[in-house]
Amino acid sequence: MIGYISDNLLIPILDFFYGLVPSYGLAIVALTIVIRLALFPLSAGSIRSARRMKIAQPVMQKRQAEIKSRYSNNPQKQQEELGKLMSEFGSPLAGCLPLLVQMPILFALFATLRGSPFADVPYLVNLKILPSDQIAAVEPKPFKTAKHSIFITEKDHFPVIASLPGGTKIGTGDTVNINLQTLSGESYSKALTKYENGKKFQANWRVTKGEGLVKVNSDGTVNAISPGDATIEAKIPGLAAKSGFLFIKALGQVGFYVNGSINWDIAILVGGFGLTLLLSQTLSGQGMPANPQQSTANKITPIMITGMFLFFPLPAGVLLYMVIANIFQALQTFLLSKEALPDNLQKILDEQIAQQGKTSLATPQGVIQDTDRLPFEPKSKK
Repeated sequence: MIGYISDNLLIPILDFFYGLVPSYGLAIVALTIVIRLALFPLSAGSIRSARRMKIAQPVMQKRQAEIKSRYSNNPQKQQEELGKLMSEFGSPLAGCLPLLVQMPILFALFATLRGSPFADVPYLVNLKILPSDQIAAVEPKPFKTAKHSIFITEKDHFPVIASLPGGTKIGTGDTVNINLQTLSGESYSKALTKYENGKKFQANWRVTKGEGLVKVNSDGTVNAISPGDATIEAKIPGLAAKSGFLFIKALGQVGFYVNGSINWDIAILVGGFGLTLLLSQTLSGQGMPANPQQSTANKITPIMITGMFLFFPLPAGVLLYMVIANIFQALQTFLLSKEALPDNLQKILDEQIAQQGKTSLATPQGVIQDTDRLPFEPKSKK
């Protein structure tokens, strides 16, 4: 499904925007905004549901406990009352369905930006080299990799797969050819001859695992030498992998720290991701009663995720998409936080804020209450 969405929805949109503004950086920004606008109703439903559940959850938990206690001997009545409670406040799972519906599109968008034309595309084939006297007993099972749309020019691209008709198990001393081909079965090398710049997009072959077990030639021919497990990689250059945008040196560049030097454009993108994520989480609590534990989590989570992405191998183009998506999410959260709540939830929210105000006035300055403890902190001794 992800490949279908990418090939039939996202790449055509990408082609359209590149035709308007010949910049793949701007095309990423435009594609991200269009997809986020299209998914606005779904993501808005999730944000609304999460906002309402933050307010209703304490009351719902209290009333659920009361209903279960009161009707413990009458399961039918208990379910009836719990159903009425859900009708009044809504189900905590109501926000999950819109999120699940949009996930395939977001995954497809992520996958599209990790491949051609924004980055080099690797095809990995894992081989099992068997002794020559055992290979005769192995039943051949044809192997194919996932397809990737390969851009040869700004307007010309087609899906390519890697295949092994005889399967990935080969005997020592055997020679097999890993075929790069289009979906129609045409050789990738032959397809490239139709383009003047086709030679630039020939695949680069190498052994990434088991170098002493196999050898691979520049045309994808593999010679099996010794038994064991080996991995062959065919990498096709991305058309825009080395293209820059604003402060980004190359959209296909991967890594914050490479060969002893810092890629500051990657560092800026990762930092921008962390700041926009923090902004989005801060806005999600706007107008809500203060929650020390949630506030601490909102600060720690962006730091942890940002630190992870510093060393996670994502192309600069994908990081650009993530920053733009976070900005859009923050704006959406801000707008939805201004929406009027249903009367029953607004009444609960007003009571929560008023109660918190009274508690704050009654608490001496400098005294930490048990309710302010984090889950991993010990209780104070009195």
